[in-house]
Amino acid sequence: MEHAPSLLLSNLQSLWLFLCFTIMLKALIPNLIQKYSEIHKPKLPPGPKPWPIVGNLPEMLANKPAYQWIHNLMKEMNTEIACFRLGNTYVIPVICPTIAREFLSEQDATFASRSLTPCTDLVSSGYLTTILVPFGEQWKKMKKILSTALLSSQKHLWLHDKRTEEAHNLMFYVYNKSINVKDGVGGLVNIRNVARLYCGNIFRKIVFNTRYFGKGRTDGGPSFKEVEHVEAVFALLRHLYAFSISDYMPCLRRLDLDGHQKKVKEALDVIKKYHDPIVQERAKQWNHTPKVDEEDWLDILISLKDANNNPLLTLEEISTQITELMIATVDNPSNAFEWALAEMINEPKLLERAIEELDSVVGKERLVQESDIPKLNYVKACAREAFRLHPIAPFNPPHVSMSDTTVGNYFIPKGSHVILSRKELGRNPKVWNEPLKFKPERHLTIDNGSNVVLTEPNLRFISFSTGRRSCPGVMLGSTMTVMLFARLLHGFTWTAPSNVSKVNLAESNDDMFLADPLVAVAKPRLAPHLYHL
Repeated sequence: MEHAPSLLLSNLQSLWLFLCFTIMLKALIPNLIQKYSEIHKPKLPPGPKPWPIVGNLPEMLANKPAYQWIHNLMKEMNTEIACFRLGNTYVIPVICPTIAREFLSEQDATFASRSLTPCTDLVSSGYLTTILVPFGEQWKKMKKILSTALLSSQKHLWLHDKRTEEAHNLMFYVYNKSINVKDGVGGLVNIRNVARLYCGNIFRKIVFNTRYFGKGRTDGGPSFKEVEHVEAVFALLRHLYAFSISDYMPCLRRLDLDGHQKKVKEALDVIKKYHDPIVQERAKQWNHTPKVDEEDWLDILISLKDANNNPLLTLEEISTQITELMIATVDNPSNAFEWALAEMINEPKLLERAIEELDSVVGKERLVQESDIPKLNYVKACAREAFRLHPIAPFNPPHVSMSDTTVGNYFIPKGSHVILSRKELGRNPKVWNEPLKFKPERHLTIDNGSNVVLTEPNLRFISFSTGRRSCPGVMLGSTMTVMLFARLLHGFTWTAPSNVSKVNLAESNDDMFLADPLVAVAKPRLAPHLYHL
């Protein structure tokens, strides 16, 4: 028994050592796990080293326009995905279709939100709309309304006559400008103005059932009011997602250092000046004597009811959504046609091929109709090529990550702004042969050119995007674009002015438009009676 105390002491010492060892392990294991995780955790995409607090904002402000700075740095780093820290926000540009599809197809649900900026807040009246609104119930509600009430196949057919009326007016207006002939040369036409007029007219007709806000003009052209209306829309487009310092440093928003908020407010004032009186007067009409049949989109939006038979939308929601719809309607078709025609005037064989197709399908005894579109594959290829090579904007609207995730073996933190490069996706030399050359025939190899469409779900370029945030107006946008191309290519011969040997295809220093609006000589090529309303 004399060994019992020493045995007990030995056991207590062993227990104490075991407890100490356990405590040490408990303290060390989390650190070891963290260090192991950090070693094996995917890193952020490559990018310039950020400064404390402000990130890469100093470089962004010193290198304008920001999109060129981003693209040039990605080329220097030889990367197809990058990470720029602007303030406390990770901005992830992508120029590779494979990585782009991983964001918008495989992980679409994670990247279905939008960024909150002063300008998007202003344009959407506090996020009441669809395109600019973060993921949530308001976005779901408004997208359902757009998809089912305004942009369905049935409603597209319902608005056919209004679109056709504006296609006729387009021909009438350009014809009136083209017959100002001196010595049989033809008339000068500002293509940018004409294309934007057409898109603005279609918007006003399908939303408000009118071409003009006032009396209009007898030659089919716009008055000051219609010009001011469309110019205000393009002013909004210039400043939405324009890499404003206020987008990334919320503490500076009240200062509006780059003046973007001021310009957006001014443009919105112009648009509201024309929209709001019509919306308010129409709402009064519906409240006083509800119409039997709707005539346009505004009637539909006002007449929508909830489960309790109360108005589904407020007047503010209606007015703001209409503004956002116009932003989405007028830009792509008009820009695509201006660029395409400039390219085709410089390569007359492209014009000849388009005209040959149009004459073969349509003939010269009538005008192009929407029912001809399925057969106009080369014309559609020209539009696709314009979307590819000359997009309206350098990036698509940001897709904001709603959780941490991994894409392309890179860590993408929650809250990151993923921006797909419209410019570099469409010009990626790994995807496109001779990427800087305007070659419509490259699109005829898809399905043997049997049915060319303007969508591009594989994101080799961006037209209507894909996934939850894709444009619900594919049918309307495609129809507007192809009819603009087809009517003007079929109805007129186009040449450069006599004092110009080649159209200048330089891009603007600040955006993706032609540096100078395209002015071309138009000569009618059909019977005169076809141009008259």
